Amino acid sequence: MRILVTGGAGFVGRALARALQERGHLVRTLDRSPGAELRATGVEVLVGDATDPATLRAAIAGEDAVVHLAGVRRSSDPHEFMRVNALGTRAALEACLAAAPGLSRFVLAGSRAAVAPSADAVDETAPFGPAEPYGASKAEAERIALSFADRLPVAVARPPRIMGPGDLENLLFFRIARRGLAIGFSGAHRPLSWIDVDDCARGFALLCERPEAVGEAFFLASPEPTSTEGLMIEAARALGVRTRRLTIPAPLLWAAASTTDALSRLTGRRLPLNRKLAAQVLAPGWLCDPGKARTRLGFEASTPLAASIERAARWYVDHGFL
Repeated sequence: MRILVTGGAGFVGRALARALQERGHLVRTLDRSPGAELRATGVEVLVGDATDPATLRAAIAGEDAVVHLAGVRRSSDPHEFMRVNALGTRAALEACLAAAPGLSRFVLAGSRAAVAPSADAVDETAPFGPAEPYGASKAEAERIALSFADRLPVAVARPPRIMGPGDLENLLFFRIARRGLAIGFSGAHRPLSWIDVDDCARGFALLCERPEAVGEAFFLASPEPTSTEGLMIEAARALGVRTRRLTIPAPLLWAAASTTDALSRLTGRRLPLNRKLAAQVLAPGWLCDPGKARTRLGFEASTPLAASIERAARWYVDHGFL
């Protein structure tokens, strides 16, 4: 198949481009700033804004499938999440109708964050219940995508926290671990689901290929849950550092995140701590059940947590982040 990946220069996008190529697909990507690492994969790179209707129509014309990864994960402006993640999804779907009416699949990158936090594993029947603006934008993007299901073969992937080499979202946890700390927060244990980036990419590829995916949403997750404290313990182990546990009161973290968001708005710099991250780590939990993807698509996220974190730690060190 000819497959367009919007946001192909991102962490998941680069892994997906490689996975699709290895499966014999012809891959093109659409990004505002593709970067040398994406170009080195040999995919055809288109430069443009994935929220612009004309750019989308030109990029999508002639494609067999579209994977819409382009979006915003960090912003001090909650309206930016909705503008890019939700309205950008609508623009991509409308471009598909206009430029590729015979499209075989439109795969949306959804998120576990669209569904309410829970210390129990939720499945795809759980209602939307986002805890912060990013999750709200992903829930709305999914609503929009599935509203096109009578006109386009739509499928939605809902990964939880994604780990592996090239990730910057979890860098803060590795930097804390490097200092010999494993931070927990006051209150009950907060379990979370996660997935390695290469497993995640393979899941997205299956959603492009398998007819059983049409009209459906799937949680793509490892069967081995962890916690943010668990991530830091594994990161410290990968870095060869001994850790001590530090418990931070939840209100203190929230106050610090509000302060850093204000600084981000004033300076224009994206700081590692923000209210989105605080809302996520202070939630009761982010567990999800990957059973539907296993039974319907034959998908298993097989990478162990220690291996995923070890690969990420090595990448951070090699690229000067740690």
